[in-house]
Amino acid sequence: MIFAINEINRSPDLLLNHKLGYKIYNACGMTNIMMSAIDLANGQRDKIYKGNCTKSETMQAVIGHSASTPTMGFARILGRFRIPVISHFATCACLSNREQYPSFFRTIPSDYFQSRALAKLVKHFGWTWVGAISSSNDYGITGMTTFIQATREEGVCIEYYEAFEQTGPIHELAKIVDVIKSSTSKVIMAFMTHREIKVLAAELYKHNITGLQFVGSDAWITDHSLTDSEGHSILEGSIGFTVSRAQIPGLGRHLRDIYLSQFPDSQFVKDFWEYVFNCSLNGTAIMQRRPCTGSETLHNIESLFTDVSELRFTNNVYKSVYAVAHALNNLFECEEGRGPFSQGNCANTKHIEPWQVLHYLQNVNFTMKQGEQVFFDENGDSPAIYELINLQSITSGGMQIAKIGVYDSTLPSDNQFIMNSIPIVWGGGSYRVPVSDCSESCFPGTHKVLPKGKHVCCYDCIACADGEISNVTDSMECLKCHIEYWPNARRDTCILKEIEYISFSDIMGIILTMFCLLGMILTISISWIFFKFQETPIVRANNAELSFLLLFSLTLCFLCSLTFIGRPSDWSCMLRHTAFGITFVLCISCVLGKTIVVLMAFRATLPGSNVMKWFGPTQQRLSVLAFTLIQVVICMLWLTINPPYPFKNMEHYMDKIILECALGSPIGFWAVLGYIGLLALLCFILAFLARKLPDSFNEAKFITFSMLIFCAVWITFIPAYVSSPGKFTVAVEIFAILASSYGLLVCIFIPKCFVILLRPEQNTKRI
Repeated sequence: MIFAINEINRSPDLLLNHKLGYKIYNACGMTNIMMSAIDLANGQRDKIYKGNCTKSETMQAVIGHSASTPTMGFARILGRFRIPVISHFATCACLSNREQYPSFFRTIPSDYFQSRALAKLVKHFGWTWVGAISSSNDYGITGMTTFIQATREEGVCIEYYEAFEQTGPIHELAKIVDVIKSSTSKVIMAFMTHREIKVLAAELYKHNITGLQFVGSDAWITDHSLTDSEGHSILEGSIGFTVSRAQIPGLGRHLRDIYLSQFPDSQFVKDFWEYVFNCSLNGTAIMQRRPCTGSETLHNIESLFTDVSELRFTNNVYKSVYAVAHALNNLFECEEGRGPFSQGNCANTKHIEPWQVLHYLQNVNFTMKQGEQVFFDENGDSPAIYELINLQSITSGGMQIAKIGVYDSTLPSDNQFIMNSIPIVWGGGSYRVPVSDCSESCFPGTHKVLPKGKHVCCYDCIACADGEISNVTDSMECLKCHIEYWPNARRDTCILKEIEYISFSDIMGIILTMFCLLGMILTISISWIFFKFQETPIVRANNAELSFLLLFSLTLCFLCSLTFIGRPSDWSCMLRHTAFGITFVLCISCVLGKTIVVLMAFRATLPGSNVMKWFGPTQQRLSVLAFTLIQVVICMLWLTINPPYPFKNMEHYMDKIILECALGSPIGFWAVLGYIGLLALLCFILAFLARKLPDSFNEAKFITFSMLIFCAVWITFIPAYVSSPGKFTVAVEIFAILASSYGLLVCIFIPKCFVILLRPEQNTKRI
C-alpha cells in the first residue's frame, strides 16, 4: 500500500498538486478492528465527541480488512458515514448487499462467483458425489451455501456438510474425521481459511487418512504457511481457484530498500528484522542472538517477504489504492456545471465529503499499467477472473504450484472455464483423475432409476425395456426405437428388424420348392404315360379327355404353390390366391365331371336308358367350364373390390417384420375357399354313392378316397392357418395345396399307372 501511495504521489498523471496520505492500523482481534473503525469515522481522534463526526479531517477511504467477518462489522459502521471501504481479500458474498454495506467495494471477486466456479470445476472432472467442509464463520458458511446450491444446478450431490472453527471444541473436529472415514466420496470441498485447513490436515494425518482429493477456496489454496503444517502431504494434489498472478514493477526493489529506521514504532517490522537477520534488538528477551545494528540490508536476502514472483492478493491492495486515487482524480478534474451532483455541481475540493468520493469510486473505470482493467459493478464487486491452480508438491521448503486453467465470468457461459494441457497431480500423488461417484455409471443400454429416499446421484442401473435403447452413459431414460427398428443385443443402437418371409434360399423354401417341382415332374410323367397308352382300355374307360384336363390342372396347382414362395409384391399377392382358387376349382371340376360320368355310365347300362346323351363330351366340357367360370367371377370381384396386397406384420413378433400378403377382403378369400369346399363336398358325396358300382367302374372308389384326403387336408387347414405364426401361415397354405394335389394325383392316377406299367395283362376290356 505504501509503495502504491508513493508511486501515485510521484506520478504526473494522477492527483496533480495533491498528495495522498495514510494511517495504518495494526488491529488484531475483533475489538481492536471495531475501535479502529470508530476512530476512522471520527477523524482519527483518540476520543469520541458528539460534534466532530463530519469534520474535514475524516478519512476519505479505508483499505481493508482481509477477513470477511471483521469487515462486515466495521463496514456497517463506516457505511453509515458513507466512507468507502475497499477490501483486497474479504470475499463473502454477503458483503455485496448494498442495503447493509452501502459503501463497500472489493478488488477480489465475490465468493458467489468462486462458489459457482468451484461447482463447475467439480462437474468438469465428473465428480458427482463430494463431501463439503467449511469454517463456521460468515466466509465459510455463505460460500458453502452458494456452492451447494450451484452443485444442485450442475447435478452434483453433497454426501455430507460439516463446519468447524480452528478454536472450536476438539470433539467437533473428531466428529468430522469420523464422517470422512465412513464416507464413500473421495473428493472434499474445503471452503475455509488457511488456519482451519491446517488443523484438518493435521488431524487426518494423525488418523492416517489418505487418498483424498481436496478442492480448495482461494483463502488457503496458495497460502505458503501450509508448508509448516504437520499433515501438509495430505493436501498435495489439491486444486482450486485463486486470483490471477500479477507483476508490480518496482515493488521488489522497494521491499529490499526498507530499513529498520523507517518504521521505528512498528512491532511487526522489529519482529521481522530479528527473524530475517537472526539478531536481537535492544530490549528483547532473545539474548543468544547477536545484537541488530539497524543498518542491515535486504538486498541479498531471499525470503517470502522479498519474493514478488507470486503477487496475487498483494496486487489487489495495489489496485485498491489506485482505485481511490482515480476516484479522487476524477473528483478534482470535475468541471463546474457538468458535475454529477445536483444542478451539475462538483465537489468542494477544499472540503471533500466521503459520500462524494463514494460516488466517484462507484463509477471508476481505468486500466492498470499491466493492462488489467479495474471497475466495480452496482454491488461494488470486481469482475471474477480466477486462475485454476494445482498444488503439485508441498514440502517444508516450499510449494510447487502449477496453473492448469482459467475461469473468466465476463466471457459467455460456455467459454468461461478453460483448461490448459499441463499435467495435473491428483491427491496422493496420482496422475489419474480420481473417481467420486455414489453409483457407478450406467452404461449405454441401461438407464438410471432413483430409489426412494436417496440422493439423485445414488441410483440403480436398469436395462432398457424391449424396443428401447440408451446410447449415452448415465441416461435418465431410454428411447423407443422406430416401429421398423429393434435394439441390438447391447440395447445401445436401433437396427432394422429382421424381415421374415419364405424365400427360395432358406431351408423351408428349398424343401417346399422341391416338393412343388417333384409334383410337377410326377404329373407330367403321368401325362406322358397316359398319352402313350391312350388307346388302352384302362385309359379310355376312365374318360381320357377329363383325365388329361385333370392332369393339366394338377400341374397348375403344383405350379401355383411357387407363387407363395419369395418376397411378397402387389402382383404376387394377387396372383397366388386367385391362381390357387381357379386351378383348384378346375381340378375339382374335372374330378366332379369324372364322378358324374361314372354314375351316368352305370345308368346307361340299364335297359332302355339313354342318359349318356345328356352328359356327353360336350356337356362334360361345359360343366367344367361353368364351374370354373363361377370361381373366375368370384376372384375378379375380389380383385376389383379389395385385392390382396403386401403387408408388414409388426404385431406378431416384436423383433421381426413378417412380410405377408394381407387378404384385402377376407370375404373374398373365404368365398374362394368356400366354393372349392362346396365342389369338393359334392364330388365326395357323388363318389361315395358310386363306390359300390361294379368293378368295371371302380374309379369311384379312388375318387372317394382322394376326396376324403382333400377334405381332411382343408378342414385341418383352417385352424392351422389361423393359429400359425409368421411365415408358417404361408407354409401351412402351401402344404395344404401340395398335400391335396398329391392326394388327387396318387389316389386317382397311380393305380392306373401301376396297371399300365406293371400289370399290362390286366389292361384289357375284361377288367
